[in-house]
Amino acid sequence: VMTPSPQSAAGWLLLENGRFWTADSSMPWTDAVLVFGERIAALGGEARERAPRSAERIDLGGRLAVPGFIDSHTHFRAGSLGMAAVQLRDARSPEEFIRRIRDHAAALPPGAWITEGNWDHENWGGELPTRAWIDSAAAGHPVFVSRLDGHMALASSEALRIAGIGPGAADPPGGTIVKDTAGQPTGMLKDAAMDAVWPRVPEPSEPQVLRALDAGLAYAASEGVTSIQDMCSPRDPPLFARLLREGRLTVRVYCREPVERVPELAAVGVTAGFGGPWLKLGSIKMFVDGSLGSSTAAFFEPFEGEPENRGLEMQSAEELYRALAAADRARLQLSVHAIGDRAISDLLDVFERIRAGNATWDRRWRIEHAQHIAPKDFARFRDLAVVASMQPYHLIDDGRWAERRIGRERLATAYAFRTLLDAGVRLTFGSDWFVAPLSPLRGIHAAVTRRTLDGANPGGWVPEQKISLEEALTAYTATAAWSAFEEAEKGRLAPGLLADAVVLERDLFRIPPEEIADVRVALTIVGGRVAFRSTPYGG
Repeated sequence: VMTPSPQSAAGWLLLENGRFWTADSSMPWTDAVLVFGERIAALGGEARERAPRSAERIDLGGRLAVPGFIDSHTHFRAGSLGMAAVQLRDARSPEEFIRRIRDHAAALPPGAWITEGNWDHENWGGELPTRAWIDSAAAGHPVFVSRLDGHMALASSEALRIAGIGPGAADPPGGTIVKDTAGQPTGMLKDAAMDAVWPRVPEPSEPQVLRALDAGLAYAASEGVTSIQDMCSPRDPPLFARLLREGRLTVRVYCREPVERVPELAAVGVTAGFGGPWLKLGSIKMFVDGSLGSSTAAFFEPFEGEPENRGLEMQSAEELYRALAAADRARLQLSVHAIGDRAISDLLDVFERIRAGNATWDRRWRIEHAQHIAPKDFARFRDLAVVASMQPYHLIDDGRWAERRIGRERLATAYAFRTLLDAGVRLTFGSDWFVAPLSPLRGIHAAVTRRTLDGANPGGWVPEQKISLEEALTAYTATAAWSAFEEAEKGRLAPGLLADAVVLERDLFRIPPEEIADVRVALTIVGGRVAFRSTPYGG
């Protein structure tokens, strides 16, 4: 049940009779939390003593409560819009893929585009779909449906025609137009090649986007997500600001914007962590490479069975340096996408060069995804104080087929949570929603069990990289806050901090790790107000 306007000041609230894991080493556990307004006033016995008789009281019934989950990597607008799009993620065969597009097309007005989808060709053995699959199924509708990682998409013949992609079209820098043996485009476009189509897709209206964001906010609250660190486009901060003004924003947002925005942000004095407790700016996103699933992540050695393919780097090292150094000089945080070992290593080279040439400041550099790290580079993460911003759900998905892409040897440092923590690297977790479910509990389950989605690894995929429950929770709370310059505001349950908390139906510390993914959120509190309450918990 959603409640209105968590932004307006609340009164006194006592959360009592619970087991609170605080993520704060000075008091790791307590049994009560007193809130005044948006902030925590006291813990434990002091909370019970100071609570006025007029305080609202919520009895947790012995349940576990933790700090509000912070998702360190979302695409919130796309995920929200995608909730109403064709759903292809769990299509298990080409036939089902085609049927779902046909059924979706039948419900649309003539000429409407079909986008999103989030399909996964590994579900049916790895064969890439082609435009021949969908041309007749969606006759009268241009189709441009993305793979779940967003690094390749299938275009129908009509979408290719609209984008001007024909037999003679050349691959753009950082992208691939897949062609058949006769030189005809198959409809599959990888990374920068997708840029020819996206500008032709009509933008949804602002009311449509706002309705979608409302649905996304309700979903986030139901999963215990109280803050997101979002990959925003320049049009997104005004929409979040409108939702905030109207009392509809139930998640705190830290926007990371495209590198092209650096001059504009710098001109008005925006720096890392600029803004208030509900909406912040000041972080810059840039891509180094593609993805593993699209075979476009950049590796030192080629992909298995593709001796000429070492992945794609989106720009030269010099171009990467110039763009990131300018952002760093403007005191904007760098949150850079790098997945393959070569991409990560090249990015660390750039970071070293920036550190040597630019003035020192509290940078909190981040590598987003950091999935496949060369053994030589763990120490460089630590020495450069780079945050590994990772998405544990991806490992239980990729683990079904990753060995076919990169072989057994490179798996040893795939999603290397344990090695990173042991090396003294800060680790923060997120979902990458829409790419993966917006569920911290599923992410925690993935990090502590590493059980792949196909059930083939009951003891864990690359099990030596498992981490503890407390380490995984910390990556979704205290470290996530630090990585966005917000450790003095949230990420822990401590006096003076924002009253963001999640109450769970089962105690994660008292159940087998394998059952964590099935635990449900009972209550989500943002700024001292209830944003979600499950029906079993009290209607």
